[in-house]
Amino acid sequence: MSASGKPLQPIIIKRVKKGGHGAHGGAWKIAYADFVTAMMAFFLLMWLLGSTTEGDRKGIQDYFNLPLRVLLFGGPGPGGSASILTGGGDDLTKKSGEVARGEVEALRDAATQLAREEALRLDRQRIALLRDKIESIINVNPKLAEFKNQIRLEMVQDGLYIQIIDEQNRPMFDTGSALLKPYMRDILRAIAEVLKEVDNRIALSGHTDATPYGSGERAYSNWELSADRANASRRELVAAGLPDGKLARVVGMADKQLLFPDNPFDPRNRRISILVLTREAEERMTKSLEAATEITQSSQVQQAVGAAAERASAGGAPR
Repeated sequence: MSASGKPLQPIIIKRVKKGGHGAHGGAWKIAYADFVTAMMAFFLLMWLLGSTTEGDRKGIQDYFNLPLRVLLFGGPGPGGSASILTGGGDDLTKKSGEVARGEVEALRDAATQLAREEALRLDRQRIALLRDKIESIINVNPKLAEFKNQIRLEMVQDGLYIQIIDEQNRPMFDTGSALLKPYMRDILRAIAEVLKEVDNRIALSGHTDATPYGSGERAYSNWELSADRANASRRELVAAGLPDGKLARVVGMADKQLLFPDNPFDPRNRRISILVLTREAEERMTKSLEAATEITQSSQVQQAVGAAAERASAGGAPR
């Protein structure tokens, strides 16, 4: 009690514990960031819709529908496009430096063509060097130098054309036979030594003039004579060391390819021709021979069938 006798009033002290205001926390920043991100995505979407074509939008739609298919395997997606963006623009799956498949095939074809052209050029260059070497051998070899006018070397489209030509008083074969003169053997052996140094195959042909040889349908004619002379030359080349496999063709042409058509009886029409084939010419000749073989076999089959049919018909007829 107080001195006056009045009771004392209790004194109540209220202590308020202060704390941070909820508005001053960091949670609102997260919510705000989500809002800003959503707005940015929204405006980005609006920009894409306004700046792309219908084809672009279709491509984007297909990409998000099947993204792994387009990325891993390529090719057309559901929208039928090999690219993510069918309507234009850059391919999002195409890395820097990547070349399209069509471009790779085009480059490969171009490289193949260039390699083929270079091989053909080197092939002709090698054959030209072969011609120079034969000319050199003819000039330095006393046995061949006197026949220089009877040996012709010419570069043609199919390769090197070597012709060994008769003259009036100096034939390469005995008259009307396939027996080689000794100097013809020397010429062929010298040529064989050079031909062995290249891989190119050769075509050998015999030719006569238009002088009639033999009479009657079954007589020995210029066809047989030219073929026999070509084969005699082939045997001499092989005897000199030329591999028999290098001979692509041996034929007799009779008087069908005259060197001097204005004078078919000129003895210089009688000759042996050796054609050193380019790779390209050899391929054409091989295909031609294969086609001729197929035609011959087909004709033989037809003849056999016809003969069998005739025999069957004859056997069934009443006697």
